[in-house]
Amino acid sequence: MNDATATDAADEDGLPAAATDAADSGDPLSLTLAYRARFDECGPDGTLRSAGLMRWAQDCAWIHSERLGFTREWYAARGLWWVVRCAELNVVGAVALGETVSVSTMLSGYRRVWVRRRTDVRRVSGEPVATALTDWVLTNGRGVPTRVPDEFVVPLGARVQTFTPGRVSLPPTPRDSARREVVVRSVDIDPMAHMNSAAYVDEFEECLVAAGRADWLRRVPRRYRLEYVSAAAAAEHLIAETWPQGGGVAHRLLAPDGTERMLATVDEQTAHDDFREAVSAARPRHAPGKDAGAG
Repeated sequence: MNDATATDAADEDGLPAAATDAADSGDPLSLTLAYRARFDECGPDGTLRSAGLMRWAQDCAWIHSERLGFTREWYAARGLWWVVRCAELNVVGAVALGETVSVSTMLSGYRRVWVRRRTDVRRVSGEPVATALTDWVLTNGRGVPTRVPDEFVVPLGARVQTFTPGRVSLPPTPRDSARREVVVRSVDIDPMAHMNSAAYVDEFEECLVAAGRADWLRRVPRRYRLEYVSAAAAAEHLIAETWPQGGGVAHRLLAPDGTERMLATVDEQTAHDDFREAVSAARPRHAPGKDAGAG
């Protein structure tokens, strides 16, 4: 947990005293914590950067996992690791420097090797600020997707639905796209030894600015969709391609050999549910991963 981000008051576990822990109240699916927008998380306009919302979502998700007993040590002992494969961030309001908001995370979907989390950011008044959906894939020590263990899924019961994993489909890059070389910074590398998923949002926005489309950084509402195709390493030289598409902007991040690292879009379609909606079929309590339609 980032102690400088969460509210200063802490309980005996070192977590924010202002947090409402739904898991402790009998609901293992969700957790709510209070976060304050720090000086270093905000831009020149005095509001939280988009990547800050994604970092809060990550942090809250890990605290929730730890509260349920699934710590990093628990995963490491089993040679298991979660990686983000797709994310959607819908921004409908701005968080001001110094403002405290509530960040709620919940497990909203499950498939054989996938888990979806929904994160809602709200003001103290309850007014929504942002919603993030993150699709995580569980991998083994070789980086191969592996089935989510029974002990993780069974306690959740039939309340967790299956879902269609998010994807970002882009056409071939136009010849007149804005091209930019990007070098992965060491500060963007996380404990998994690759570029953190939130850092890609920073990279995307840097390219929007370089392409003369900085207005997108503060448009409200706006929707980011990102598919993490392959991991980027520290000091890796990448090629970023950015171009207008429909009513928004598309972005492709490539390794020098043409391997896609990340695909992304930004638009104003925050009410569009093609990525966000889980299908209605509920996951049974037993034998996770045995369903013929999973995967």
